[in-house]
Amino acid sequence: MKKLLLALFVIGIIVLGWFLFLKPGDFTARITSKTNVGTIEQSIKNWQASAPVSRVTLSENKAKLIQEFSAQDSLHIYEWNVTRINDTVSEIIVHVTDPEHSISNRLKGLVSETDFEKKSKAIILEFHTKLEDHLDRINIKIDGEDTLPEKFYAYTELEGPQILKANGMMKDISHLQNAMVRYNIEMKGDPFVRITEWNRETDSIRYQFAFPIIKEDSLPEIIDIKYATRPEIKALKATYNGNYITSDRAWYTLLEYAKTNKIEIDPRPIEVFYNNPSMGGDESRWKAEIFMPIIE
Repeated sequence: MKKLLLALFVIGIIVLGWFLFLKPGDFTARITSKTNVGTIEQSIKNWQASAPVSRVTLSENKAKLIQEFSAQDSLHIYEWNVTRINDTVSEIIVHVTDPEHSISNRLKGLVSETDFEKKSKAIILEFHTKLEDHLDRINIKIDGEDTLPEKFYAYTELEGPQILKANGMMKDISHLQNAMVRYNIEMKGDPFVRITEWNRETDSIRYQFAFPIIKEDSLPEIIDIKYATRPEIKALKATYNGNYITSDRAWYTLLEYAKTNKIEIDPRPIEVFYNNPSMGGDESRWKAEIFMPIIE
């Protein structure tokens, strides 16, 4: 009997020690969403400007992000763990910690719902609501393998955070269009973006913003505008409807599709745009075709 009581006492001490000092988070929440890991990762990074993401770890089918929220008397740490469940569903597990009041929060949470827990639930619910609203505003359809035709084009070169890609396009569109008109250069086709570098660790890109044009023997030299030929490219294609600011959500969808179907790709997409955002209109009807080159 004494041995049993001693064993139970030791087990109790171990469980209490784990609960107070080793359990990940003072509060933990679990949610699922019908989207991919990359889309959730980007949504976490951009939904709260006042709560910076301080650390990101990316691996196969997973992402871990550390986000810091300033509270009245301390800093609350949110550890977002996003895992791919299948082609259409991802799971989000959030561990929330208040380092300065961790033990107190855990002990109080045993007997009642604390203000810390209520606040944590409210923040996670707010994020989940915004994520689902964002997903309701976009549509991505995988079209399968396709071929991008060869194009000769005029372009400007830009770089910066991928979330600001559309800003760069809007900045340069008038310069490109006015130059084409001024020098009587005939445009032939819809504008596109060609990603030349994509750093997923920093969410930074280098890209060309381009208009297809008729190739001529002699073309004028124009400041900040260059010319190039895009060869015919075999690619995975997706159709994106929604605001062009978040067209990169289709990049992640194509990455997931390629992984599932064991297709080797070059993760530097090409986006072809069919609407002019400056004309306004229903964003859900804006269309872009996204191509991820296939490596043969």
